[in-house]
Amino acid sequence: MIPRLLRSDNLTPPTRTPWGGEEILGHYKADLDLHRTGKVGESWEVSVEPSFPSLLAGTETLLSDAIAADPVGWLGPEVAARYGGQTPLLIKLLDAADNLSVQVHPRDGDPELALDESGKPEAWIVLRARPGAGLYLGFQDGVAREDVVRCLERSGPLDRLMNFVTVSPGDAFVIAAGTPHAIGGGVTLIEPQFVTPGRRGVTYRFWDWNRRYDAEGQRDPSGAPRPLHVARSLAVTRWGGPTGEAFVSRCRALPRLLQAGPLVRQRVVSWPWFVSERWRGSGTLTLPPLGTMWALTAFQGRAELETAGGVLTLRRGQSAVVPASAGALEVRAEELDLIATYSPLKAPA
Repeated sequence: MIPRLLRSDNLTPPTRTPWGGEEILGHYKADLDLHRTGKVGESWEVSVEPSFPSLLAGTETLLSDAIAADPVGWLGPEVAARYGGQTPLLIKLLDAADNLSVQVHPRDGDPELALDESGKPEAWIVLRARPGAGLYLGFQDGVAREDVVRCLERSGPLDRLMNFVTVSPGDAFVIAAGTPHAIGGGVTLIEPQFVTPGRRGVTYRFWDWNRRYDAEGQRDPSGAPRPLHVARSLAVTRWGGPTGEAFVSRCRALPRLLQAGPLVRQRVVSWPWFVSERWRGSGTLTLPPLGTMWALTAFQGRAELETAGGVLTLRRGQSAVVPASAGALEVRAEELDLIATYSPLKAPA
């Protein structure tokens, strides 16, 4: 098997992500001739979810169908057996021109989840940020459940009870189940997620800044608010743990250098559900067989991906997958900036 390019136009409509900006089409995918303009909140770069599934480039074949036809070849025996022959990875490119809603994800195994629902551990790796832009992560010191309830009974503002973290490109955070969070306006990031195959990841909205929208997803004071899930949000939030700066520090992911030189390789996120690396610069990486599938998304420059089966060129704004059976991978990069994500061979505890 060989590396495969994925189609680059798996974009959410404004009705789903009304807070979206112009970076995805105007910058990252500007050279791909997508013949689309306007604001986009999310590009689902690598996805087997039915709502926005990835297609192999140049075909009408779903990535999920390709994997299902040869799960061991794509995922390796350990990951294929653990997840029923499908990948749990979901990789999104996200551009927030406005604040996202304050939300929280449940844990897998929550008794209130339906049989087709999953938790959604995720990470944020910041690509761009306007000066002063940032993220909302957990509640400030001294904020209790009762304070949040009283705030929401008054329709907010909930952000005044949360930690606001100013960010810069390269910052990374892990968002575990039960963490209230929101991406602030002016931040562009990549969001790797874990979703149990065959299920859909669940998000509960705490608060949506008291915004209203028309039927096209545009702000309209006479429009309708998006649905909230306050009772479920309160129920799945982890109360009683660290708050304030201690909580933010626990969420922050610190990179580990794997290879120095003109082409730098860093491990940015490493936790039980997925591992994400960042490859930046010009030069060559020679990687031994991973044992599972690489999911690669390029944000700058280009790379030639060579395996025993052939060579694939990856450009800015594109994503590719490298099957486990492709074996060793050589990466020849020119001014590259790329996020590479994979499922660990060891199962989450």
